[in-house]
Amino acid sequence: MSNERGRIVVGVGGWSFPGWRGPFYPAGLAQKRELAYAAEHLTSIEINATFYRTQKRESFEKWRDETPAGFVFSVKAPRYATNRPALADAGASIERFFTSGVMALGDKLGPILWQLSPFKRFDPADIEAFAALLPKTVDGRPIRHALEARHRSFVDPEFVAIAAGHGLAIVLAGDARYPEIADPTAPFVYARIMGTTACEPLGYAPAALDLWAARARTWAAGGVPEGLAGAGPQPPEPQTGGRDVYLYVISGEKVRNPAAALALIERLGG
Repeated sequence: MSNERGRIVVGVGGWSFPGWRGPFYPAGLAQKRELAYAAEHLTSIEINATFYRTQKRESFEKWRDETPAGFVFSVKAPRYATNRPALADAGASIERFFTSGVMALGDKLGPILWQLSPFKRFDPADIEAFAALLPKTVDGRPIRHALEARHRSFVDPEFVAIAAGHGLAIVLAGDARYPEIADPTAPFVYARIMGTTACEPLGYAPAALDLWAARARTWAAGGVPEGLAGAGPQPPEPQTGGRDVYLYVISGEKVRNPAAALALIERLGG
């Protein structure tokens, strides 16, 4: 592995969740201050509201301005683009998304997450066509794309080859009911871990938190952690220069997710 390392950011999905008021947000904190508070303690947030409806440019500007320098948002792309029989027909939805105002996040824009339906089966031609629609740059800014495939048929070397050919990261679903595809196919890693439980004060047991922190360090150094399942025809080679890592604690026992994210940030050195 290289001595160089990519950046690791850790966060949760969204920031407006009533169950976090008390366990995460201090009593009396105004709801309009929740994003700013979360951004002071986490290093990234996955915006999920964009999946359900088009957001205004003013919203993206507000979110940008309420968060500190160096903070990163990943953005879940609209379901209108991904929840369709033929992904190859998503061109207009993709264009509409990128002209909606998301680019106003500026330097705080991280990867775009394209989440497929759990019922969407792997169709090589359709996935190839969809990947070709995803813009490499918008308004002169490079765009990173991550594809979350949630049907077991995607555990296929051809899927890994298509993603790698387009520099498209395959989302790693950790501790989830979805297939685990750990092949790194882009200059960055996008991991969503979903195993928090109510019985653990930090969502995960300390040993599990240690393991995910170690995996993040390995990815950042350009390596491939042991113990994760890949779908490629052969083990991937380490990447010189490291990879950036976007690690989100999602689903599971949602009320515990900020605690898990904070514990990971502490293990990773802040």
